[in-house]
Amino acid sequence: MSETGRLPEQRGGASPEELGGELSGGMPATSGFATKAGMWSRGSGDTSGYGGLQRTMSMPGDSEPPFGDAGAEAVYARAREVIPAQAIHRVLYDRGELTIYVDRAELPQVARRFRDDPHLRFEQCVSVSGVHYPEERGAELHVAYHLLSITHNRRVRLEVTCPDSDPHVPSIVATYPMADWHERETWDMFGVVFDGHPSLTRILMPDDWQGHPQRKDYPLGGVDVEYKGARVPAPDNRRTYS
Repeated sequence: MSETGRLPEQRGGASPEELGGELSGGMPATSGFATKAGMWSRGSGDTSGYGGLQRTMSMPGDSEPPFGDAGAEAVYARAREVIPAQAIHRVLYDRGELTIYVDRAELPQVARRFRDDPHLRFEQCVSVSGVHYPEERGAELHVAYHLLSITHNRRVRLEVTCPDSDPHVPSIVATYPMADWHERETWDMFGVVFDGHPSLTRILMPDDWQGHPQRKDYPLGGVDVEYKGARVPAPDNRRTYS
């Protein structure tokens, strides 16, 4: 995950083009899309001893069964059977969790299949959450849908991406009504527009608020504070950490 809203060129890192991270169509990058220097701090000396560390930031690649998890393998096999091949970009099984990356245009159809197919039967969407990767050109915004099957006692994550220049994802409220407020919160915090949502309005911030506070390019702001004789600088003036 990216740790800053600044572009890698501004931090002295390689550009996405140099690292093979140029994207199109909102597909997630599996090659490196930025570099990261040091371990902890930016803007001041790194006292951790890892100041010379250079790492390439990238998304994990595709996973193929066997996963060593019969439930995940059953979900994977059935999804491949009932979902059009072009709708699935890739599949990741990591740390006991199955994530299926879906084309955003196909998301409503995929969600209905996951809910209605008797071999999948994911009756609940328990969470919708956003992630912001400013350096992942063409797929800066990710939206993750956490589905639960009460019938089969299984979980799966669907994930879609969209670019900053076109932050639109179809709403799944028609399939999972409980996603209503989750999509509103993701819009509020990240600026993802859920097309077809019945009432896409602010849910945490005031209606006239400018910007989306959980994006990594959003300014921290704040004011200096004096406490017991010490001056604590505002968050945007402190040393920042990865």
